[in-house]
Amino acid sequence: MASVFLYHVVGDLTVGKPEMVEFYESETVEAAIRAIGESTEGGIPVWKKRSHLGGIENNEMRQQRLVGILNSFDIVAFLARSECLEDQEKAMKTPVSDVIVPNNSVLRQVDPGTRLIDALEMMKHGVRRLMVQKSVVWQGMSKRFSILYNGKWLKNIDTGSSSNLSLNANRPSSSATTNPRDKFCCLSREDILRFIIGCLGALAPLPLSSITSLGIINPNYNYIEAASPAIEATKNNCLDPSAIAVVEETFGNQYKIIGEISACKLWKCDHLAAAWALANLSAGQFVMGVEDNVSSSSVPDFSVNQTVGNNNQSNGGGSKRPKKFSSRSIGFNPAHPNFSIIRSMYRGRSAPLTCKVTSSLAAVMAQMLSHRASHVWVVEDESDYVLVGVVGYADILAAVTKQPASVAAAANRTSEGLVNEIQC
Repeated sequence: MASVFLYHVVGDLTVGKPEMVEFYESETVEAAIRAIGESTEGGIPVWKKRSHLGGIENNEMRQQRLVGILNSFDIVAFLARSECLEDQEKAMKTPVSDVIVPNNSVLRQVDPGTRLIDALEMMKHGVRRLMVQKSVVWQGMSKRFSILYNGKWLKNIDTGSSSNLSLNANRPSSSATTNPRDKFCCLSREDILRFIIGCLGALAPLPLSSITSLGIINPNYNYIEAASPAIEATKNNCLDPSAIAVVEETFGNQYKIIGEISACKLWKCDHLAAAWALANLSAGQFVMGVEDNVSSSSVPDFSVNQTVGNNNQSNGGGSKRPKKFSSRSIGFNPAHPNFSIIRSMYRGRSAPLTCKVTSSLAAVMAQMLSHRASHVWVVEDESDYVLVGVVGYADILAAVTKQPASVAAAANRTSEGLVNEIQC
């Protein structure tokens, strides 16, 4: 475990983060789609309204008001219900409280002076967001992150090493009770990963180690066979990561990944079109594209709300026009008109994000950041797309916080295995 996690605090990562605006459970699905499309995190925290406006609220009271985090997968799964498909307009006006699965443990309010190592421990055990107070005057943020988020050096901050250490030791602490006018921001696991990738030198040689040697490949992934109805993927959409692998069985009882149904892939998609596809197509058809799997006569025309002039597809607030479902309308773009060829050529947004079992930790982190993904599917080194497992945020955080002795032991075991394999 690098000392960088001991000498940095969560307040260092809040520079330039936007103020959190509470989204209430009484809002409609239509408003939630718009808010998720405009968010930078791919999901939004949902809150209960304050019982006493203008009163003082402590941390425990605020935690109890949190309902959970809503993402695109949750909404598409809801809209794919038969009653929602029959009356889409009514479904879009449904309050979010009828859609979200309550779980207030996924977000935790922390003090700006909380050590980064403590924040990582929380996220390893299920916390997905950290809510940090912005109204505290912060003088100890690092120079590196001031330029990362603001694009310029912050002034009147002494960046000497000795003064930084003293500031780290005497960081201000926010009050347990806060005023309604206090401002907060959210730190996601992606923010933590961005910090880690900026400190790879301090973590050496860990970033260059393979994910296999670190033991972070999770073999207990969620999957659905390509021939199964796509709607079956909604049975496991509450898990972390919120992703279901679409697979085909190969020789030797192995599974080849051909795509995925996940919150990442559905983010900013046409939610009504995706809901129809989820309810009517097989999993393989859903990820590969309807144009190649069903005839145009079997695809219905239906009206979706689209905001004219808005780059984000929001399904609300604009004029209605008939629109025929296509894979492109839900964000998938097959690369070839022949389905049999596509099965061996995965391109575009329909392609699952994969890495090899021999990939380094740094490479996997870079993939996740560049694709704004919460996970990477792991495939065999010799055979493309034969699925081995998945690596998510929690797995990476477990690796970077592991004690050096255990990391070294894992590397030694891998080296000994390679030597024995060569000798054999």
